[in-house]
This record gives sequence, C-alpha cells and structure tokens, in this order.
Amino acid sequence: RVFGRNAAAVSAALRGAMAHLPVDINPRPPRRNSFEVSLVKEDGSTVELWSGIGKGPPRKLKFPQPETVVEALKSTLA
Repeated sequence: RVFGRNAAAVSAALRGAMAHLPVDINPRPPRRNSFEVSLVKEDGSTVELWSGIGKGPPRKLKFPQPETVVEALKSTLA
C-alpha cells in the first residue's frame, strides 16, 4: 500500500508539472522492496530520476518527495 500511495503522489506531481508527458506506473514488474522513478526518452534511453535502493532504514527514506522528482525531471529535460 505504501508503495502505491507514493507512486500515485509522484505520478500526480509529474502530471501536474508536465501535462503532456505520459506517466506509467510499473510498466514492467518492479524490483521487490524498491522505489525508483525513471524517464524513458524518445530514443528509448532511460534516465534514472530517483532511486530508493540503498536508502533506509527508516523505510520512509526509500520514497522521494514528489517535488524532488519534478525538479530532477526538469533539470534532465533542460
């Protein structure tokens, strides 16, 4: 549940920041106990915007603040 709530929050923040950008949650089966956000560019390359792997305990460190991911996206696209 906590993964789903955080994914929904990050997804909403990304859609709010860039409405034209499609957002998919878990297009492939996710790694167990991990939370990652990646940008797939038009050429098929992938840029990691945020990864919780290796973070924590506490568990809350595994999840980003939505604003952090939006800023990472903006800096990647700039």
